[in-house]
Amino acid sequence: MSAVPALPLPSTPLPESRLRLLTELTQGLDAGALLYVSGYAAGLAAAQRNGHTAVQSSSHAAERERATVLYASHTGNGRRIAEKLAASLESRGLAARAVAAGEYATRDLAQERLLYLVASTHGDGDPPEDARAFFDFLLGRKAPRLASLRYAVLALGDSSYPKFCEAARIADERLAALGATAITARVDCDIDFEGAAATWSETALQHALETLKPGGDAPRLSIVPPLRASAPVVVAATRDTPFTAEVLARQRITGRASDHPVMHLEIAAPADQLAYEPGDAVGVWHHNPSFLVARIAEVQQLDLAIPVSHAGEERSLGDWLTQHREVTRLSRPVLEAHAARSTAPALRTLIQGDAQARAAVIRDWQILDLLETYPAQWSAEELVGALRPLAPRLYSIASSRLEVGDELHLTVATVDYEREGVRRVGAASHFLTSEAPELRVYIEPNTRFRLPADGDRDLVMIGAGTGVAPYRAFLQQRSADGARGRHWLLFGARRFSSDFLYQAEWLAARKRGLLQRLDLAASRDQAEKIYVQHRLREQGAELWRWIAGGASLYVCGDATRMAPDVHAALVDVVQTHGGHSDESAQAFLNDLVAERRYLRDVY
Repeated sequence: MSAVPALPLPSTPLPESRLRLLTELTQGLDAGALLYVSGYAAGLAAAQRNGHTAVQSSSHAAERERATVLYASHTGNGRRIAEKLAASLESRGLAARAVAAGEYATRDLAQERLLYLVASTHGDGDPPEDARAFFDFLLGRKAPRLASLRYAVLALGDSSYPKFCEAARIADERLAALGATAITARVDCDIDFEGAAATWSETALQHALETLKPGGDAPRLSIVPPLRASAPVVVAATRDTPFTAEVLARQRITGRASDHPVMHLEIAAPADQLAYEPGDAVGVWHHNPSFLVARIAEVQQLDLAIPVSHAGEERSLGDWLTQHREVTRLSRPVLEAHAARSTAPALRTLIQGDAQARAAVIRDWQILDLLETYPAQWSAEELVGALRPLAPRLYSIASSRLEVGDELHLTVATVDYEREGVRRVGAASHFLTSEAPELRVYIEPNTRFRLPADGDRDLVMIGAGTGVAPYRAFLQQRSADGARGRHWLLFGARRFSSDFLYQAEWLAARKRGLLQRLDLAASRDQAEKIYVQHRLREQGAELWRWIAGGASLYVCGDATRMAPDVHAALVDVVQTHGGHSDESAQAFLNDLVAERRYLRDVY
């Protein structure tokens, strides 16, 4: 998501490096935060005109007690909550900052006096990728005593997973064990987090107002008039105000024999609305398939035209189920609520029994599977109230603007199968690959998966399936930038002949000398399944030479199987060819993470 104002500027006094910093600073900020930034900058400019330096203007604020809003965010929700809270604090004259856990200087923790932590849980109870170093420090022996720290924790998670909000729970308990004092009890949020997060933020704000003293010299908010009085102010697309983008092209990029079709999409992306960098994702608001909605209504004997009131809004049941509720993703609360209505002993056993079996059902079933397998009656109001709000889906961007101009490209795997003779589809992939001429989209920045600033640095890019998408963007960007670093792609697919995504482009890059190495793991082309982790071990000696020479490692793809297996293979390579023990190999890779030379985008 990007909220950078996009006025047409004919020239600028800023060098390119400062422009990039300014863009990164303002990405994702809401209107209040942007007004604060503009007012702060105007205040500094006025101070300089009056003979004061920027350091003098900010020195008093630095001396005041400050609130730090620390966020460990995977999909951007935690970042948005943290930045909004920090902006609210600053707008009331309080010293505050919002900091990503991956950017946080851990030496600052001992000096913190007021800390608000917004942390999501990812994978098997883990913190987000870029927050691992902070969590390792917090849980390690070097963590300081925090007797003077007051803190509050907001946990974001999904109750469908066994380790719901685990990362935030661990952080909360560790802060308390180090002597810090909780301002309020931790708040654990499920997927529909907005209400609970707003209440927690208001509590945090009120506590800060009672605790911190507003600075008398804090910059006042002001609106800086546009450089051109006649130019309209354009606000870039956000999650809440998406841009309606034209679909320019759809093309299947897997062969006819592939049982996992993948589509390539090209979408109009004007820079003032959809500014992105390689590594970023695009958020897509989709509609649920009409045939699934109709089948749900048929099974429940409900009329899609009847009006349903929920949370102060009234819509037809069909509208709720098509545009505002999740109908293809099953959740634990819905499973439990349905079990309470059903008389099926097997469902009750599932709820009360093995957690892994329950998790597998939640992962693999859709709402319709539950309704058909274990019949139970819902009213229209009860069904709408129980289902989760529809959430946008995130897709890695497969292009660089330097190559494709005002476009962005996506690589979308379709989900389309039958269960007991009834068709099931992935809601978002079905919507994206259908004939819809337009999509409602926004950019979700992914700062934890960026290209290195040094164009001479080598890249090792490891991925499987649609995990190859960001590497297409990386290579386009590096080619346009004239980067001199080498590139090595290790790509996993089912079959070479039908599933080698963007095959012609990779082979052309290999021929041009832009891609120095290319290793494919086609898992189904032989009796023994071969995956990318096998290729890593096979090429271990050469891979170690690249790593020892300063190469950056990138991993993109499945978080539950591929990413852990790749990490284990990297540990083996570092041990076998780098002369490390298991413990020191792990520490070596952790150091690469801290140096931003080992980056993962897993989901």
